[in-house]
Amino acid sequence: MTTKNTRRDFTDDFKREAVSLLRGSGRPLTQVAAELGLQPSVLRRWHGPAVEGRSGATVNRPTAAAALVSADQMEIRRLRKELDRAQMERDIGVVQKVPFPGNTGNQ
Repeated sequence: MTTKNTRRDFTDDFKREAVSLLRGSGRPLTQVAAELGLQPSVLRRWHGPAVEGRSGATVNRPTAAAALVSADQMEIRRLRKELDRAQMERDIGVVQKVPFPGNTGNQ
């Protein structure tokens, strides 16, 4: 006894409504997918383009909190570069102060 899997086609409107339900409900993706009779991977695939702004789906605009996070991440990145540079300059200064072998510094 074999069952034939048929591929179901969904309208763009259904996909948008499913993604909207997922975002607005606050419930886990697996639960929403089960309620709609979908595999979680299908709903995840539809949700991905909506979040990333691809393929005509609704774009999820970054929130103020997301903008702050990215601003904080940019500041952290800048400070790390500055720290690396300061450490490198410190290390170069330490290397320059070390006398060469045979050089006593009394010249």
